[in-house]
Amino acid sequence: MGSNYRPETNTVLSAVDSMTRPFGSLKSDAGAALLLALWALFLLSAMVIAWALNINSRLAVSSNANRVLEAEAMACSGADVALSREISPSSPNLHRQVGDGESYDVRITGECGRLNLNFFTQGEDPNRLAILRQYLNLKGIDLNDLDVMIDSLLDWVSPTKGLQHLNACPEGDDYHPAHAPLTSVEELKKICGWTEFTSKPGWDNDFTVAPTCGAIDLAYASREVLRALGIPDDFVDRFLQVRQGPDGIDGTADDGQLDQQAAFAMLGLNNAQLLLKGIQTPVVFKSPNAVFRILSAGKSRGVTRSVEMVVQKQVIGIGRPQVFSWKEL
Repeated sequence: MGSNYRPETNTVLSAVDSMTRPFGSLKSDAGAALLLALWALFLLSAMVIAWALNINSRLAVSSNANRVLEAEAMACSGADVALSREISPSSPNLHRQVGDGESYDVRITGECGRLNLNFFTQGEDPNRLAILRQYLNLKGIDLNDLDVMIDSLLDWVSPTKGLQHLNACPEGDDYHPAHAPLTSVEELKKICGWTEFTSKPGWDNDFTVAPTCGAIDLAYASREVLRALGIPDDFVDRFLQVRQGPDGIDGTADDGQLDQQAAFAMLGLNNAQLLLKGIQTPVVFKSPNAVFRILSAGKSRGVTRSVEMVVQKQVIGIGRPQVFSWKEL
């Protein structure tokens, strides 16, 4: 019961089954070996791809580092050219293409066209302080804030400790005025009352602390500085139109040719008016001090690096330029 085959038949089937089992085992082992081989090949491929990506990343980083160095070299080259006594702000040598994708562009502006904060606070001359106050007023500073800013600035640069100006912030554990002339324009950020003003873009465009700058050089003064001198807007605009030429940019070949007498006449600044305004000393046209701000931008295939210097060129052909400040931007 339970089977229609004779015992002899079952014996034969059992023998056949035992003969086929080794073949099935061989197929299973071959499949496992194939899977292992494929897995090993996959791992090897992944390692090769990762290695290739790592090499490519290193090459990209190295290439970018080289371009950065080349751009810095171009910026320094342009600045070095600008230091030459013979180079003027409109010189074509300030703009040059060097090699494949490398270049420098340099802009030179007169530093003494800015308000020298140490000069305008020295001795607390009311006429000079009036110009500084007017400039800040034109920048939209409220009268109450203006009093705090000016008095705190005077406290900061005053060598006498313990004598506080009326509207200045008091000294305390967290506030210690230097009681010395400013060493940089950035130092204004440390002075009480100046935080909001110094947080605005371009706040320092019209300030300097270059030691040889005193009188404002009208050849480089901005519109805001000229207005701070009490010059009417229409006089200022007419003067700038002639000074900058058709392109409206200072330091280019089409700039108007003016001397001090012509410049003063265009601005309505005759001797009587200068004496009346009390600004006879603080203004000049084309200062002989020759202090310049040099901004050199170097490029190398899409990478740009810039350096900025404030220097005094030598008037005569001997000696090296005096560098007042230098920084990378």
